[in-house]
Amino acid sequence: MVKKGKLTTVVFCVFLAGLLAWHIGLPDKDRSETENRTLAQFPEFSWENLKNGSFTAGMEDYFADQFPLRDDWTGLKARCEQLLGKREFNGVYLCGDTLIAKVDEPDRLQMEKNLDDVKRFGEASHGRVLLGLIPSAAEVWKDRLPQGAPSFDQAAFIQNAAEKTGLPTVDLLGALTEHAGEPIYYRTDHHWTTRGAFYGANALLNALGKELLKETDFTPEVASTDFNGTLYSTSGIHWLAPDTIEYWVPEDSLRVTSWKSGKEEPGRLYDRSYLEHKDKYSSFLGGNQPLCVLENPAITDGSKLLLIRDSYSDSLVPFLAQCFSEVHLVDLRYYHASVADYMAEQGIDTAVVLYSVSNFITDRNLIYLAPRGWCTSVFVVSDHGNEIADCFLEKRLANSVSFDIINTF
Repeated sequence: MVKKGKLTTVVFCVFLAGLLAWHIGLPDKDRSETENRTLAQFPEFSWENLKNGSFTAGMEDYFADQFPLRDDWTGLKARCEQLLGKREFNGVYLCGDTLIAKVDEPDRLQMEKNLDDVKRFGEASHGRVLLGLIPSAAEVWKDRLPQGAPSFDQAAFIQNAAEKTGLPTVDLLGALTEHAGEPIYYRTDHHWTTRGAFYGANALLNALGKELLKETDFTPEVASTDFNGTLYSTSGIHWLAPDTIEYWVPEDSLRVTSWKSGKEEPGRLYDRSYLEHKDKYSSFLGGNQPLCVLENPAITDGSKLLLIRDSYSDSLVPFLAQCFSEVHLVDLRYYHASVADYMAEQGIDTAVVLYSVSNFITDRNLIYLAPRGWCTSVFVVSDHGNEIADCFLEKRLANSVSFDIINTF
């Protein structure tokens, strides 16, 4: 019995030594395509870093991220947990062949601030402002969630948002629920599919009193059949079949101008270079950017639409651009100037605040909806960045177009 125990210990030690030697022999990776994130690198050593614990913490992150066959071990862990009956993996529910992101109860104070900012934007704007809140799959496909799975009541929030802001709304919940039996969300990603975006575009056009688009006017192009999205990365569930990405709108029908690099330059409706990488959804418009403008030479009535938006609009806007001379997209995560002023300067008379519910309830950038003279430029040096930032933002002093925080910890 003792010999058997010693043998087990020796085998285990040899196994660990082999893994360590394997780890040392392999070159470090800069990025995990599976998890779509940058991996920890070997930390810089100093006596000060050793003393304050940052070197030790860095080494733990380094070994965890650079561990041999890490992606395979992560997938094996998720598979074992599934066999034990687990249905939630890092905030992602496994629902048959579909992954659905859990939407947690929000910070009520932040949520109310965001609704107040949108309401004030509507009051200050000289044009028409609508509110469009996109429910996630956790709401539209809630019948697919594991029994008893908790998830934020998005339908109730959408109704409450309409009442609190007093703005006309886009019935995206109704439009998507009507087509819940169709593939309107990706199975491995949190975004809606191109089909879902098509239904969303028609809901918006209906709210604006525009003629609806017909599905028969489009010929879908299969851009990729091996898309593994954000939920694939987050959950560790790597055994589901990949998603398919489709392009419905011909890319030569529109002219795109982008400020992705910080300056005006020609953009693309579809940046196909992303199809060679993990983040294939960013092939729509080329991903996140502060400002983007789509022009349709075939529409000559001078109509302009502004979308204050998140990444859901990347696949939506090709449809909307079929009905306007210009569609302007502003992403407040990167565009830190007054949107109300931009709207006035560009002669835009209609704006839609268009966010997924999950992004809207957590966003901290809606303050930039304010007109000049309503909020102030603030530069904060703080070891409690978010709390002090909120304090300054609430003051809304005068003449601001930018806001920066430096954390000193």
